[in-house]
Amino acid sequence: MFNTRLLPILGLAVMALFNTLQAQADDAISIRSPEWAQPVGDQYNLHQMTPTLYRSALPDGDALPILEELKIATVINFLPESDAQWLKSSDIKQVQLSYRTNHVDDSDVLAAIRAIQTAEADGPVLMHCKHGADRTGLMAAMYRVVVQGWSKEDALNEMTLGGFGSSNGFKDGVRYMMKADVDKLRTALANGDCSTSAFALCSMKDWITTTGQEEKKL
Repeated sequence: MFNTRLLPILGLAVMALFNTLQAQADDAISIRSPEWAQPVGDQYNLHQMTPTLYRSALPDGDALPILEELKIATVINFLPESDAQWLKSSDIKQVQLSYRTNHVDDSDVLAAIRAIQTAEADGPVLMHCKHGADRTGLMAAMYRVVVQGWSKEDALNEMTLGGFGSSNGFKDGVRYMMKADVDKLRTALANGDCSTSAFALCSMKDWITTTGQEEKKL
């Protein structure tokens, strides 16, 4: 039979375990770098990365007052579904760049960074996916590395430890980041190339288009 005299001991053990877990959580919060994206309110996993760049989970119609307060001019969506159902404001431009982290390549990253930089000329930008963690997290990390000059280690720490979501969804993004050639990405970005590879599908399409235009001129 269960010894009832053990109940006080078990109770103390449970309390000690809870206090330990709480302390660990507090430590994780206290060591959060001030250079990481900072929370904006407590909805939509909304964070500010730079004075003109925000990241979030999928917003809804109730988010419009928040976007207007932040003066968001462009929303970049990494999901296959359009934002048109919730984003009714004609003053906010919609950009859709659907991709999956398990199939991401350099052309996806270049398209996202280029879209961010282009949109920032019109005002603050919000980028999002469904939860604001894996797809948004990867593009945020690559922006940090390629544009802002962060190390991969620092960008990965923000992506995985910044409190944006469960670490279970980060493995594909981490795998891509570890093998990404940052110098090639920067060169392609500066040159206006769609990819770091001349054999990428987008590069082949560009070559065919350019060749066709040159033939028409002859």
